[in-house]
Amino acid sequence: MASSPSVPAAKLPPLRDSWRIYRRIFGLSRPHFWLTMGTLTCVVLATGFSLLFPWLFAWVIDHGIHTGSFGELALAAVAILVVNGLRGLFAYGQGYYSQALSVEIAYDLRNEVYAHLQQLSFDFHDDAETGQLMSRMTVDIESVRNFFPFGFVRAITALLTFGAVIVILARLDVTLTLVTLVALPVLALLAWQVARKLGPMWRDVQSQTGDLSTVMQESLSGRRVVLSFNREGFEHEKFMTQNRRVRDAQMSAMRLSAWNQPLMIFVLNVVTVVTLGIGGVAVIQHHLTLGTLGSVMLYVLLLATPVRVFGFMMSWILRAIASGSRLFEVLDLKPTIKDAPDAVALTNVQGHVQFADVAFTYKNGRTVLQDIAIDAKPGQIVAILGATGSGKSTLLSLLPRFYDVTAGSIQIDGHDVRDLTLTSLRRNIGLVLQDVFLFNATIRENIAFGVDDATEEAIIAAAKVARLHDFIMSLPDGYETWVGERGVTLSGGQKQRLAIARTLLLDPRILVLDDSTSSV
Repeated sequence: MASSPSVPAAKLPPLRDSWRIYRRIFGLSRPHFWLTMGTLTCVVLATGFSLLFPWLFAWVIDHGIHTGSFGELALAAVAILVVNGLRGLFAYGQGYYSQALSVEIAYDLRNEVYAHLQQLSFDFHDDAETGQLMSRMTVDIESVRNFFPFGFVRAITALLTFGAVIVILARLDVTLTLVTLVALPVLALLAWQVARKLGPMWRDVQSQTGDLSTVMQESLSGRRVVLSFNREGFEHEKFMTQNRRVRDAQMSAMRLSAWNQPLMIFVLNVVTVVTLGIGGVAVIQHHLTLGTLGSVMLYVLLLATPVRVFGFMMSWILRAIASGSRLFEVLDLKPTIKDAPDAVALTNVQGHVQFADVAFTYKNGRTVLQDIAIDAKPGQIVAILGATGSGKSTLLSLLPRFYDVTAGSIQIDGHDVRDLTLTSLRRNIGLVLQDVFLFNATIRENIAFGVDDATEEAIIAAAKVARLHDFIMSLPDGYETWVGERGVTLSGGQKQRLAIARTLLLDPRILVLDDSTSSV
């Protein structure tokens, strides 16, 4: 299944663009300065206290045991307990603050993406697949959220640990430091190879997951059609096929990620063995103390933790970049229909509507309207007739500026609709669409959808005009009856009457009915 033309499933961006996306993701933490600082402070302190233990160990071996002083050994034991206790405390703070930061960022990002989707024009939503958008709102945002505790924090911890250990080792023994440094280019090469291959894999996983959401959303939304045509087996097979694609894409990415980790640990184990061998000879020759060798080995083993989680850390970082690029593709889109810089509000509406030589062509190049001229006076009823597919619905969609005309102009009371604010324009136009959409709420909430402070009397009056009140009162719960998703509990005619009542409650100056009484 192809991805939405409006939000293309592009390949993972090159390194420069990946770094730009990474910076944009990290920039999401700016509104949460104190959580970010709390996280970084705990990371630094937890790492710092973990680096003290090998030094204390060396002191115990070379001084405490050597002198045989029970007091010094007891003091060292207390110091080790305190250091490990503080390390655990700040490790807890690191986990708490990083998770809190990620939750706040995900909350902000969901709000931002949702608000932006509300602003995008109809030409975007005509092409966009609902399943892909749902996947970006859920799976992709969750990947970005997990980047902070599992990618960013672990990366900072790894960098601090590597840097500090190398500096400490250089002060303890230069030869053993050089042995450790030999492993770094090998580890860096393995990391680069994984990043180069794993990035596109995670991008494919996110895209395939979006397609799976689309298949599931279509199948569930069209459940009645599926059952009517006995196509349950076909839909199940379609879902299974896409589900297998998601599984295979995930397995390929995880296989590469899992294979990389043992290789890196093997390299580190080789370094550990070589360090132990060279250090052991130095101890025998009295060039190195046993305590120093022990601390060196502990510092080398400290490197094992970031190396052990490096594969997972890189996986989360690359998943976040892949998901971030998909989210920013949407956020960077600009609405094609928006207020002009000098737009004015439509007030004191009389309702004089004029179409002057209007033409309209869709993005795909298909022209559906040409040289349309209409002059509807205030209070006049105008009926537009035409064959199916002749452009009647498109014509009506031009009035509230769901689309802009390709040529000509549409005027209300002498004002070009493109010179009016969208809010005031649409507030004065009541549009009842051919395809009625009802929300999964009560009848009362559906009728009052467009009016926040609608009174009980106004709601009932609108229902009476739409000839729906008697039916509503025959229901056990009356206006509090739940209509179900898309009004599934109502008949076609009842849904159309409810949609008419919803529009009448707005008391619009211009009323547009798009074949909305066909089932009444």
